Amino acid sequence: MPPAADIVKVAIEWPGANAQLIEMDQKRPLSSIIREVCDGWSLSGSEQFALRYADGPQLYITEQSRGEIKNGTILRLAISPARAARQLLERIQSHGIDARLEALKELAKLSADPTFAAEFINMEGIGTLARLVESGTHWTRLEFSSCCLVFSVLTQIAGYVNQPMVDVSILQRSLAILESMVLNSHSLYHRVAQEITVGQLIGHLQVSNQEIQTYAIALINALFLKAPEDRRQEMASTLAQKHLRSIILNHVIRGNRPIKAEMAHQLYVLQVLTFNLLEERMMTKMDPNDQAQRDIIFELRRIAFDGENDPTGTEKRKAMYTKDYKMLGFTNHVNPAMDFTQTPPGMLALDNMLYLAKVHQDTYIRIVLENSSREDKHECPFGRCAIELTRMLCEILQVGELPNEGCNDYHPMFFTHDRAWEEFFCVCIQLLNKTWKEMRATAEDFNKVMQVVREQITRALAMKPSSLDQLKNKLRGLNYSEILRLRQSERMSQDDFQSPPIIELRERIQPEILELIKQQRLNRLCEGSCFRKLGNRRRQEKFWFCRLSLNHKVLHYGDLDESPQGEVPFEQLSDKIPVSDIKSVVTGKDCPHMKEKSALKQNKEVLELAFSVLYDPDETLNFVAPTKYEYCIWTDGLCALLGREMGSDLTRSDLDTLISMEMKLRLLDLENITIPEAPPPVPKEPSSYNFTYNYS
Repeated sequence: MPPAADIVKVAIEWPGANAQLIEMDQKRPLSSIIREVCDGWSLSGSEQFALRYADGPQLYITEQSRGEIKNGTILRLAISPARAARQLLERIQSHGIDARLEALKELAKLSADPTFAAEFINMEGIGTLARLVESGTHWTRLEFSSCCLVFSVLTQIAGYVNQPMVDVSILQRSLAILESMVLNSHSLYHRVAQEITVGQLIGHLQVSNQEIQTYAIALINALFLKAPEDRRQEMASTLAQKHLRSIILNHVIRGNRPIKAEMAHQLYVLQVLTFNLLEERMMTKMDPNDQAQRDIIFELRRIAFDGENDPTGTEKRKAMYTKDYKMLGFTNHVNPAMDFTQTPPGMLALDNMLYLAKVHQDTYIRIVLENSSREDKHECPFGRCAIELTRMLCEILQVGELPNEGCNDYHPMFFTHDRAWEEFFCVCIQLLNKTWKEMRATAEDFNKVMQVVREQITRALAMKPSSLDQLKNKLRGLNYSEILRLRQSERMSQDDFQSPPIIELRERIQPEILELIKQQRLNRLCEGSCFRKLGNRRRQEKFWFCRLSLNHKVLHYGDLDESPQGEVPFEQLSDKIPVSDIKSVVTGKDCPHMKEKSALKQNKEVLELAFSVLYDPDETLNFVAPTKYEYCIWTDGLCALLGREMGSDLTRSDLDTLISMEMKLRLLDLENITIPEAPPPVPKEPSSYNFTYNYS
């Protein structure tokens, strides 16, 4: 029974029918309530209906606004906003002028409802009105009404957004409608951009209501996405001047409320759109004849080698430059500008290198000099690495791609710095240099190093570090040794270990491991174990010892006065059972000594440790193992003697552990090698078999 606070008593009207008096449970979905109301009047297709207020503005009721319903409110069942918008669009596009005019009058009334307005805009209703105006050969009252309606609605909604104090529900709906206008109508983008100021939108991010914040960022994203390419950079500069990044960081990401899914998606969209501003530089090739671009490379050389005096002769200067460019790690030592002609990463790589050299000059000089001074072929080529790293980061962060619907993969650390991309590159180039040294790589290992670095970066990003400093700490823990360890453990549990070749290898290994476990169990039985002997009153009376003969043919057992300290010789064990006489082994409640009436009072622990050997003629040897381990050893060993499957938990655990170790050892040499799904094809037969081997 829901609490009284969640129940609202309302009346619902429908033309030509008696009103229904219902108790509306605010915890139930609205669609379920509407279905129940429609059933009361035998109306089919409940998804085509909605609830509206019967008095006042007669607004539609949504899941977001249903909380405003009070006891005693009169509601009306009406056609849904989507259906109403569809019908009006059909009437607006009809041939009769009078019918169109009546439809426009009705549209003017309904447009005050944000829910209906959003549906109408989503159906390209604004575009339909605009085309209706533009297609007319002369102005009539219809065209005039259409034009005025479009702009009056937009202006009124924009006014709500620009007002400093406005009702939260109205502001939320207004932001949503404006976002829909921008995304669904190219003709209205410029009008909305003129009516809405970026500063006012940023102001809505500083409130405590996360719904308002979400819709405000969504509108900013929509304006960003639909802006012409030549205006996006200008808009980004304006947002930077208004401190959008720091406001989002302080009031949204680091706020006191958890980030909801829709907010996470909008932050992801903003992150993608921001990084997409790099696409132009990423796709710009360097012009080897452009002196301004060549000067950037000269600047990299000057900073690295501390402005050493150039030799006077042209040939000597050229030879010195070639040597320096080689030390900088460029592929083309004579003309390094050619290294930046491939897109991506194009000029973006050079921009990153220059930022590192100027902003983090000590780090840049250290990386270049410590590698240029090596003579053991283990130097890390800075230029080549920086270019390839930039390309890799563009792929990881999907620079140049449109945002994915439903993706929430935003990274808080990118909102902590105005030059987040460049700082991210600086952290990653230091990681690359460190990993290169850990792997003791040479030029031939370049691609392998880049694969490891890519894995380090993606794993660190998956941990969602909240700052660049946290990213450094995460990467510090993901050194090369840790990556190797993670790869080995994941290969045992992920899809790679489910490939047909691996499954086949496991199946081949398993019988060998089971035989190994079997021999261990039998050897343990040959050593023997001491058991408690229970009397009639379930009190411990004596000990007795049991062990298997070395030829695995006889079980020897006998009573002892006290617990032995080691093995008991066969001579002291007076009784014996031939293994050939054993019929079966039973456990738990099936044991004869556990079936006795007084045994029902035995505790669960004794029951779990009990087992019996049944042998001819109708005799039993009853056991209660001292520990669970001994229980598993003996039940497994006895089953192995009888040729049956060893099914204890200990066997399963030992089997998994030993197979895992054996698989790791056998696959150790396949590091970074893709295992094919099918075996390689058998080569064709030779044309003839007329050949011999000469072993001399």
